[in-house]
Amino acid sequence: MYTIKLFLFIVPLVISSRIDQDYSPLDSVSPQPKSRFAMLDDVKILANGLLQLGHGLKDFVHKTKGQINDIFEKLNIFDQSFYDLSLQTNEIKEEEKNLRKTTSKLQVKNEEVKNMSLELNSKLENVLEEKILLQQKVKYLEEQLTNLIKNQPEIQEHPEVTSLKTFVEQQDNSIKDLLQTVEEQYRQLNQQHSQIKEIENQLRRTGIQESTENSLSAKPRAPRTTPTLHFNETKNVEYDDIPADCTTIYNKGEHTSGIYSIRPSDSQVFNVYCDVKSGSSWTLIQHRIDGSQNFNETWENYKYGFGRLDGEFWLGLEKIYSIVKQSNYILRIELEDWKNTKYYIEYSFHLGNHETNYKLHLVEITGNVPNALLENKDLEFSTWDHKAKGHFNCPENYSGGWWWHAVCEENNLNGKYNKQRAKTKPEKRRGICWKSQNGKLYSIKSTKMLIHPTDSESSE
Repeated sequence: MYTIKLFLFIVPLVISSRIDQDYSPLDSVSPQPKSRFAMLDDVKILANGLLQLGHGLKDFVHKTKGQINDIFEKLNIFDQSFYDLSLQTNEIKEEEKNLRKTTSKLQVKNEEVKNMSLELNSKLENVLEEKILLQQKVKYLEEQLTNLIKNQPEIQEHPEVTSLKTFVEQQDNSIKDLLQTVEEQYRQLNQQHSQIKEIENQLRRTGIQESTENSLSAKPRAPRTTPTLHFNETKNVEYDDIPADCTTIYNKGEHTSGIYSIRPSDSQVFNVYCDVKSGSSWTLIQHRIDGSQNFNETWENYKYGFGRLDGEFWLGLEKIYSIVKQSNYILRIELEDWKNTKYYIEYSFHLGNHETNYKLHLVEITGNVPNALLENKDLEFSTWDHKAKGHFNCPENYSGGWWWHAVCEENNLNGKYNKQRAKTKPEKRRGICWKSQNGKLYSIKSTKMLIHPTDSESSE
């Protein structure tokens, strides 16, 4: 650049000197004739300037060529990176495709396992019903045999009685085998759910990589949504000042029924359904309305809860205990029969912990239905896979988990849901039922079990 500037400065000087020589005054007398060619010095100066200009241009060209080569090298690196990203994108697509295929297969297997489990449950219920009938026959025959032995001690046992006992023993063994099969099916279901959850997590992680793919692709692609499992939705999500129960929520100004988060003392946060009645809010611990939820569950599920809070559910014995151990509570039971007649009954109660099988002690307060639960007695909770001592086969014979006494009663709000009104007594007994002390048996269409502190007023 300096050479170019010098050349541009010299050329005008040379031209100017030539003009001055060509246009000298008329009255001056030139001693020599005018020359048609430029002066030699001017030519040398001009040539020297052109030479320097050429060197400057040459350097400029070499420098520009080097910069262009650098640009091409960077472009080659970018092309290689783009190619590598394309390969990674194709690998991600292939992995996602394989994961989706695996997920579909697992879902199909899960449905098959569920269907097998339902079929086994149905067969098990039929076997249990047959067992009850056989036990009744055997009991009757044993009574007759006892009378015969008393009257004639030397008489031997009748062959028919022996064969019946053998048959009953075989049925018992078959039932035990079926129970083991059902438990194995439950374990397989849990494993299937774990595998599906792991695959969903992998799909969720690949969703992050898809954002890179979308940025490289000119064609827009809708984001993939991974389904999430929600036990319940809550209305309040503040964890710094979470109320202990629904009554506390009501006192803070929330007067709408719905799902809320609570945290009883010495407990974790969990969700409950608050049922707002006139002037108070009750914590709903059980709800039956349409039979959409199977209540013939295991001890573990009755302990921690199952179902949906906005439908049919059991809150869980451990959660109920964490609430009621804070203060004195009232237990309210609401019933509706198939004639749409509504009943209710309220108790003051005490609930034990898991070491006592959640022992329940009741004292009736008020209600418009005859009492059916034993008062001032310790009722222990049992299920088909966890029987309290001395409860025989109450949960097996009557279905579902419930508070039983030393002998099986016919009161069970967690029994099998009969979608049509039961006609016979055995059907009523195996369904949701409420047998009062006067012997009347209520076949129930819907139930609610609610609790709230005793220092709040009743809704009736």
